[in-house]
Amino acid sequence: MLIWFVIVYLMISIGIGLMAATRVHNTKDYAVAGRHLPLPVVMATVFATWFGAEAVFGVSATFVKEGLNGVAADPFGSSMCLIIAGFFFSTQLYKLNIITLGDFYRMRYNRSVEVLTTIAIVVSYLGWVAAQIKALGLIFNMITQGAVSEEVGMILGTAIVLTYTTLGGMLSIAVLDFVQMIVVIGGLLYIGSIVSGLTGGVAPVVEHARQAGKLDFFPKGADIWVWITFMGGWVTMMLGSIPQQDVFQRITSAKSAKIALWGSILGASVYFCFTFVPMFIAYSATLIDPAVYGKLVEVDSQRVLPTLVLEHTPLLAQAIFFGAVLSAIMSCSSATLLAPSVSFAENIVKGYMPHLTDKGFLRVMRFCLVGFAICVLLYALNSELSIFGMVESAYKITLAGAFIPLVFGAFWKRSTSQGALAAIIGGIGSWVLIEVLVGEESLIPPQLIGLAVSAAGLIIGSLLPQKIGGSPEKPHGYLHEHAARKHPY
Repeated sequence: MLIWFVIVYLMISIGIGLMAATRVHNTKDYAVAGRHLPLPVVMATVFATWFGAEAVFGVSATFVKEGLNGVAADPFGSSMCLIIAGFFFSTQLYKLNIITLGDFYRMRYNRSVEVLTTIAIVVSYLGWVAAQIKALGLIFNMITQGAVSEEVGMILGTAIVLTYTTLGGMLSIAVLDFVQMIVVIGGLLYIGSIVSGLTGGVAPVVEHARQAGKLDFFPKGADIWVWITFMGGWVTMMLGSIPQQDVFQRITSAKSAKIALWGSILGASVYFCFTFVPMFIAYSATLIDPAVYGKLVEVDSQRVLPTLVLEHTPLLAQAIFFGAVLSAIMSCSSATLLAPSVSFAENIVKGYMPHLTDKGFLRVMRFCLVGFAICVLLYALNSELSIFGMVESAYKITLAGAFIPLVFGAFWKRSTSQGALAAIIGGIGSWVLIEVLVGEESLIPPQLIGLAVSAAGLIIGSLLPQKIGGSPEKPHGYLHEHAARKHPY
């Protein structure tokens, strides 16, 4: 019965996505849903930005093992990222009428900066999307009691998400996000109420977590290096996720800048509050059966939450739970498959096909999506990282190489193409160098060193005599005028 419920739910989801796909007529519809989304849908799609495998399995498993201190990056850093991105994109980039972040880098700097930052953004998505695919494989494996292996589950999950995303793009994603957010919130709250009945309420679980030190957020002691490491994880997610195409697409798909701003604030707030529900459910397992789940935490903490649901809840609750989890992961994985594919097509491929028609370019976007999905699947099948580990490492490259050129380009008129290239090359180069030579033994997180070098590179490179083409100071209004010429729609 559980398997059949999941099959029916997946078919309904695919059907909704395909119905929305019939309204996709051009690249604008495909990439940013025609920029017609109302506030409730924007809020839902922003919520779905992070609420996927990471929030359900990764964060909950990490909290059970490490407490709040271990989840500083997510949900604390990720929620702040969505709020900051909402303010930044709605006030600085929305009026440019562009469809990718790479467009901004080209307009503000030059083609070289556009290509390098786009490559960094695309690469960063490998870990994030692979985490979603890995979670889909885990779900299919568990609901079939091992009849479907995790590897086959990953392939199946990729094929399902790819079907409606390839055809419908951001429009299908936005419609499904709205439907699936309702399923996710209702389903997990229902499971939470059942689990709280098994533990004697919410208070005993919270008190147990407090006594076990799981609610201690900040590091203990005054060791500066411990604090720097703690802040490194927080900053990586909070700032490194801002130059991300899926965040940009979700926010700028709104039909106005005001809706973009409030949609991001409300979506981030709902996400932050609701992420504690899977944490509560997973930690409850350690009270319900300490021996069994204590051992499972050490072996594979990602299985604690789904195992608890399968062994201690009725069939209806199981069906609702796995439907909710599938909703969350499908919402997250579809957008994160689309984002790098659109960026790669728009900011790299299009430069070699300048005379391509809009319909022809739409086909290119879809081909890029399929190609990226294959790369992600291969990475997921061969990676031994946990879901949380995949996500945590995903945004280091954008923090080190793409964040500084984006923010300085928007707020500092004197930033130049030469400075941006110095920031990208210096930031990513120093991060990789420290990561390879020192690794986890580094007292300062390598990505923070990369961020500092990137900032220094942009400032120094912009102030030195210019040797690289590109206007050192664009006149006021240049970006807006250029955007109107480039994207007349």
